[in-house]
Amino acid sequence: MIYKRSSELFAEAEKVIPGGVNSPVRAFKAVGGTPIFVKSAKGAYLYDEDGNRLIDYINSWGPMILGHAYEPVVEAVIEKAKLGTSFGMPTELETQIAALAVSMVPNIDKIRFVNSGTEACMSAVRLARGFTKRDKIIKFAGCYHGHSDSFLIQAGSGAVTFGTPNSPGVTAGTAKDTLLAKYNDLENVAALIEANKNEIAAIIVEPVAGNMGCIPPVKGFLEGLRELCTANGILLIFDEVMTGFRLARGGVQELFNINADIVCFGKVIGGGLPVGAFAARAEIMNYLAPLGPVYQAGTLSGNPLAMAAGLAMLQALDTDRAIFKRLEDKTAYLGAGIERVLKANNVVFTINQIGSMISVHFDANPVTDFQSAAAGDNETFKKFFHGLVAEGVYIAPSAYETWFITDALTYGDLDFTIQAIDKVSKTF
Repeated sequence: MIYKRSSELFAEAEKVIPGGVNSPVRAFKAVGGTPIFVKSAKGAYLYDEDGNRLIDYINSWGPMILGHAYEPVVEAVIEKAKLGTSFGMPTELETQIAALAVSMVPNIDKIRFVNSGTEACMSAVRLARGFTKRDKIIKFAGCYHGHSDSFLIQAGSGAVTFGTPNSPGVTAGTAKDTLLAKYNDLENVAALIEANKNEIAAIIVEPVAGNMGCIPPVKGFLEGLRELCTANGILLIFDEVMTGFRLARGGVQELFNINADIVCFGKVIGGGLPVGAFAARAEIMNYLAPLGPVYQAGTLSGNPLAMAAGLAMLQALDTDRAIFKRLEDKTAYLGAGIERVLKANNVVFTINQIGSMISVHFDANPVTDFQSAAAGDNETFKKFFHGLVAEGVYIAPSAYETWFITDALTYGDLDFTIQAIDKVSKTF
């Protein structure tokens, strides 16, 4: 493929934008090469500035569950834009989407909309600290909850030590209140709780991890977290920014029949516009200002364009409840095809899949946490990524990201992708 125009645009972007991108993974540092600049998208396809068509498996990192430029969402945004783009005042739309979201998701009474998944998770942690009157939180290595200071933490020197900042600008004072646990390891979590009795406000977790590839919870992990939280007065926060309204109508809480105390949303709930939200039972949510003492605010929170897009998306998913089975079937079909051709070409690999999330890891061992995800052969992944792009298939430019399947993909697209993987894997 030719990327002359993308290369020129990247060179221009580097002059005025740090690294040429507004989010680091877009810079292709993990895979090498020049970022692809997108001109347009429709359904399951991206069209870049050089005129190439790519089958899209990141779908704006998840929200395009019904495909790019989904007509009801586009129409809703256009009609609202004609009436004004932002007021900083309440609108009826906010109540409509809130009521629909509460009706779709189990175990929540109230929801507050913000502008991103990062903001949702940051606010959820603040709310948990205010509600419990405790300072510390537990997060898991490899789980990403946005770029708020509390989440940019790396491991300390032992299983029960405090984390340390992994980004300049994050203070040691902030890091001391974040404890780092191993995903899918209940014993590790229990040890952290025991070493910090009555000090932990919340455990925040991606109930299905998507930022070290797709890593589902092992049997009993989420149930165990729920039991530990209940026994120790800790709030359990599910970061469902990726999984909410994607893996099931009511997200992971519905899928596994496990109740979290606070749930964070993003991606799908915005229909492709910048939207996040966090929700809980009324007892917890009423701690937020203006009812309670925990402050959270945002001028553009609940703006009409974002609410119109999100409402149109949720209405479509609420009406077409068979979509989640269709997505799961398509993902399973893709996974089986990838497994078949990689085996035939003697490639060492592991595939993780749940619902419409899937990832390919170039390692023979099970991938259940960040450590096992990091063991994959990154050089093979780089060849895999660039080989697929050359064949017209776009996956995330990082071995640590899940693929997201959209309902706009046809089985013809899936077969094309499997054939492309077959061709590329013969070159390893």
